[in-house]
Formats: sequence, structure tokens, C-alpha cells
Amino acid sequence: MEELSALDPDASRAGVRSALDEIRETYEVNGHGVDLVELGEGWQILTRAEYTEAIERAQLAVRPHRLSAAALEALAIIAYRQPLGRAEIEEIRGVNCGAIIKSLHERGLIDVVARGEGIGRPLMYGTTPLFLEQFALRHLEELPRAEELAVALRPESKPV
Repeated sequence: MEELSALDPDASRAGVRSALDEIRETYEVNGHGVDLVELGEGWQILTRAEYTEAIERAQLAVRPHRLSAAALEALAIIAYRQPLGRAEIEEIRGVNCGAIIKSLHERGLIDVVARGEGIGRPLMYGTTPLFLEQFALRHLEELPRAEELAVALRPESKPV
């Protein structure tokens, strides 16, 4: 409410509440696919519950194919060490990565972000905003740190 009220210094809280109620009623009466809902201390526009099933079906139809373990490995290398070229990725992985890089690029998860200084000025890759979106990250600093990964990947000790 405070943020909405701040948009118009002349508006009262009651006026903002009245406007929100009017919007909510308009959505309801005119058969819109969304509702204006008060949640916690704020407001959200949410899809009407009766459309949930149709939306879930639509999302299944457009859901991207899963990445292979090799593609996830290459993507992780790029995410943590960007920008870097194909040669560095292949050196770390120990195998040819041309097809994987092409696939990640076609999916929009990586892009060319620079040219290297070496022979032939190789393409340097980095992650894209779609990468952040797909992995529910706001920025790269939210990637797990090496210490966190070591703990998560440590085999469980068996009780004696």
C-alpha cells in the first residue's frame, strides 16, 4: 500500500484501497483470467484457480528438454569461470565440447561475450539472462560456492 500511495502524493490510503477494489471487481465481473489478490502486506495479480490445469498443460507442452549430464557439466564450467573459450572447457572436461556448446547456445543458456586474445581470437562464452531465469538465480553470485558444493557432494557416512 505504501508503494502504491507513494505514486500519487495526493492519494489517500482509502483512495488507493478503493482503486484496488475497483480493479478487483472489474477483473471479476468482466470474466478476466486473473484476480487481484491481497497477500500478506501486498497485492498480486494471480491466475484464476479454474485455469490452473490448463496452464499446467500448456507449460508441459513448452517445457524445455532436460540437459544431459555432460551439458550440465559444461554449463557449470562456463557459469563459474566465464568468460572462457571452447579450448578451456575441453581442457577441463577432457573431451570435445563443440556439440554441447552449440546446444547450450541454441537453447539461449550461453552466448558469445567476447573474443579471446590468443591465436585466431577464439570466441569466449558466458551465461545469459535466460540461464539465470532457468536456474532461478537473480545474479551469478547466488551460485553455490566451492565449499558448499564440496559438502553437498561428499558421500554420506554410514552409521557404525
